[in-house]
Amino acid sequence: MTTVGKRTALTPRHLTRIGERLSFVYLERCTVHRDANAITAEDADGTRHIPSATIGTLLLGPGTRITHQAMSVLGETGAAVAWVGEHGVRYYAGGRALTRSAALAEAQAAQWANVRSRIAVARAMYRLRFPAEDPARLTRHELLGREGTRVKDCYRAQARRTGVPWNGRQYTPGDFTSGDPVNQAITAAAQCMYGIAHAVVASLGCSPALGFVHSGHELSFVMDIADLYKTEIGIPLAFDIAAEDDEDVGPRTRRALRDRVNETSLLDRCVNDIKDLLLLDGAQPDEQDRVTLRSDGDRKVAAGRNYGGDAAAVW
Repeated sequence: MTTVGKRTALTPRHLTRIGERLSFVYLERCTVHRDANAITAEDADGTRHIPSATIGTLLLGPGTRITHQAMSVLGETGAAVAWVGEHGVRYYAGGRALTRSAALAEAQAAQWANVRSRIAVARAMYRLRFPAEDPARLTRHELLGREGTRVKDCYRAQARRTGVPWNGRQYTPGDFTSGDPVNQAITAAAQCMYGIAHAVVASLGCSPALGFVHSGHELSFVMDIADLYKTEIGIPLAFDIAAEDDEDVGPRTRRALRDRVNETSLLDRCVNDIKDLLLLDGAQPDEQDRVTLRSDGDRKVAAGRNYGGDAAAVW
């Protein structure tokens, strides 16, 4: 009888295309197991079967337990798995990327390792945030100064729009309640945006640590990506929440941001922005399940062959 461990790993040809899958399935307070090529979610109300090949990302919320067998079939079918907070608000951890290609990870490393391309990506990020400006000749310090000024302008503009008093950004790490309601809302929105950006970065197989604006932290690139949408989505929404009521600012901000992300299709936009930033020449990553070897002149040759003799031999 065939066991799970002896099954041949599926190739992309056998898998459902990502574009034809459910973008995500969220589960909470249940036990996730496996039944043939489906996963099952069992709780007090019964057991539900979900074909694993139809899932893009499985989000495991509070109170979930998942078995080794379930993780095995999800790995075989190319589904990503992320451990998240209630209703998918916060990203805690993830397993494997949605892609088997290293194209984006290699492009990120190549852009990051070169000083000129690194600042070119930083300028491109600034241009995405503030499209009316041309940062082509700005130094890194000038970029930081311009960004700081634009964010301050955004705070003041949103305060005028909503009528919420603004006395400056106030945030004490580890003490969420130390700020006034609008600062609490800004902090909650930022935390959510970091979680969203982390999920996208991880699913694309990029390195969360190789940032182009932020540096020295394991989530530097995540912070870079989350900041792309700060002045457009995060800050305005935070002021809207603070203008409504002073109570339960954090939970209301997280729920409102979740809805805004769905309304604006931010996940799709985030994916496209990352590809545009890292693949500056417009090239599209090779999504094939292919392993190659690097030869001289950065030439790629077929793997699985022995190049020790005059005639290449298959290993």
